Amino acid sequence: MIGSTIVSAATTVIYLATPYLYASIGETFGQLSGVLNLGVEGVMLMGAYAAFFTVLRTGSLTLGLLVAAVLGGSLGLVMAFMTVTLKAEQVISGMGLYLFSLGLSEFLFKKTIGTVQTVSGFPPVNIPWFSSIPVIGEILFRQNVLVYIAFALVPFAWFVLSKTPFGLKVRAAGQNPEAADSLGINIVRVRYLALMIGGLLSGIAGASLSIALLNVFQPNITNGIGFIAVGLVFFANWRPLGILAGTLIFSTVTSLQLWMQVQDINIPSDFLSMIPYIAIILVFVSMMKRRVYPPAALTKPFERGE
Repeated sequence: MIGSTIVSAATTVIYLATPYLYASIGETFGQLSGVLNLGVEGVMLMGAYAAFFTVLRTGSLTLGLLVAAVLGGSLGLVMAFMTVTLKAEQVISGMGLYLFSLGLSEFLFKKTIGTVQTVSGFPPVNIPWFSSIPVIGEILFRQNVLVYIAFALVPFAWFVLSKTPFGLKVRAAGQNPEAADSLGINIVRVRYLALMIGGLLSGIAGASLSIALLNVFQPNITNGIGFIAVGLVFFANWRPLGILAGTLIFSTVTSLQLWMQVQDINIPSDFLSMIPYIAIILVFVSMMKRRVYPPAALTKPFERGE
């Protein structure tokens, strides 16, 4: 009984990490290029709505995921236009994008869906042979496809950012855009691409909630995941492997909180719901005691010739 409970809790930790991984890795690209996007939460909301509505009307999970990704990339393009082309203040632009998406997703939900409904989301996919491994197989290799892709993104993002010309351009754009520009790197193009990648992954993060993990959409379904994802990027020191570690820590705390709510524990449910957010505050406090090196040009608009 105890063993099955542990396995169930560990399995929950893995799939709860999925939206955080997509959103955090996407935000990493944007921040490393020099742009802080606080609109991640809003992009996730729109991605969650778009994916759910598409699946509800067409029954196609692939189409729903594609629509969420395209919409997320488009919102990343909007953020790039505001902050890179118009050079608007990044924090205000991000919050504006979030509030716009929050209101629009709720409005569209009321007009096109109206009541809470469910869809058949991505089913678990058993990996041959690996899924038969005792305990480990059940935890890691019986998840849905979006979970596998999310964890595969970690080494892929590390490789792209550390070992490819594009990744080096992204890091140069965020660290020393003037020097990068003098070497012929198009800072505007790099930041646009980085923010579109971030938006695309944030849209998929929202879709992972509505058509893979919860299989439902309701207003504010993300419940702060996007803002936590931004914090995880800082916690990880802008490293994909650090994001994985921080995400697993946070999803473990969330899983523990959910487990405590279903047990007969004499603790108010409202207090239990606060536990993950208390954890993220403690994480930020711990960051104050260690060295964190953000990209030097983060939040700073680039002016050619400055």
